[in-house]
Amino acid sequence: MIRVLIADDHAVVRQGLRTFLDLQADIDVVGEAADGEEAVAAAAEHAPDVILLDLVMPRLDGIGALRRLRDVAPGVRVIVLTSFGEDERLFTALRAGASGYLLKDVEPAELVRSIRTVHDGGAPLSPAVAARVVEELASGGGAGRAAADDLTPRELEVLCLIARGRSNKRIALELGVAEKTVKTHVSHVLAKLGLSDRTQAALYAVREGLVSGSGT
Repeated sequence: MIRVLIADDHAVVRQGLRTFLDLQADIDVVGEAADGEEAVAAAAEHAPDVILLDLVMPRLDGIGALRRLRDVAPGVRVIVLTSFGEDERLFTALRAGASGYLLKDVEPAELVRSIRTVHDGGAPLSPAVAARVVEELASGGGAGRAAADDLTPRELEVLCLIARGRSNKRIALELGVAEKTVKTHVSHVLAKLGLSDRTQAALYAVREGLVSGSGT
């Protein structure tokens, strides 16, 4: 079961998400929060695997919650689910540790797929959001990191598979190695490139032309 926490200041949004997610056999909604402070407290109490997090909330906003969650629940994967796709919010959220960024017009089935993807180590982004991030990186917004030449051939292979949205389990199957070995490779890739998470690694690979932006 994937344990999910919903954080949004609108009760009707929380109820709608819970009602739909409760229909999924592999998802368990373990809690709700109406603001960032409640989200951080609920994460500490319920130990969710995935948090759906709105950005605009009272007391503590989504960005503030993301920063606090890194200390309170470092293993949790956070999908920002918001109405706002402008650059400032988007890039601030990704830098603060968001694992995914979806707009609230996302189809329900796509939201469920994204929860499963992020739980498997992927980094779901709404198409419009992904396009903006790739444009920013292509224009030099992510420059200054070490070159991919620092990676071993196996690490480069793992990086390309991350960029194609593969989970650690899937990468292990494709390469014929243990999942623990893949986790080690991922850690080495992030460390060598000066990146903080898989989302940044995937976008780095696209920017450097290691894979196409189509995700195929």
